[in-house]
Amino acid sequence: MEVMQISSIKQQVKRQDRYSVYVDGKYLFSFSQSELLQSGIRVGQELTEQELGELKSSAMLDKAYDRALNLISHRPRSEGELRDYLRRKDLPSSDIDRVIAKLANGGYVDDLDFAMRWVSNRRLLKSTSKRRLTQELRQKRIADEIISEVLVADSTDERQVLAELIQRKRKQTKYQEPTKLMQYLSRQGFSYDDIKTAMSRLVEDED
Repeated sequence: MEVMQISSIKQQVKRQDRYSVYVDGKYLFSFSQSELLQSGIRVGQELTEQELGELKSSAMLDKAYDRALNLISHRPRSEGELRDYLRRKDLPSSDIDRVIAKLANGGYVDDLDFAMRWVSNRRLLKSTSKRRLTQELRQKRIADEIISEVLVADSTDERQVLAELIQRKRKQTKYQEPTKLMQYLSRQGFSYDDIKTAMSRLVEDED
């Protein structure tokens, strides 16, 4: 049986939280500091081909987990978004499940929390309809039952949102034409009937 030896373990220069592992003088894979400690490997340790293969698999998962964390650091991601990302990295489905489970255990993946924060932020930044929010959350691969739960909990008065949006947009020259304004509001997910009613009420109030 062929036996190989860990010849060195070196801290990376650009990523000091990761360590390169060399076997018989050749670089083979890298580990995060926590995974390195968990693996228990050491310089001079002899490994069988099977043991080395298991370490490589662990290193691949560790790297995928590290990449997912880096992605999340830029902005929160839904589970579906993370799964799509890991698939693009050619990670097998079983390994994707393991990475997602680890992320969830660490509190980095929670679709309910993601959806609640998404709706809250959108309400602060832009007047939009529940229909539009539903479309956006579905694009983020959030399950319909979670979307329903979050939007039921959303106490925003959509008619008031629509009325305020119409008042703001009517001040802009390009939306002085009612048809263009209605088209814009429709793109925001408001229904034709609600738009027509809101605009009619606004005209009545002005009269």
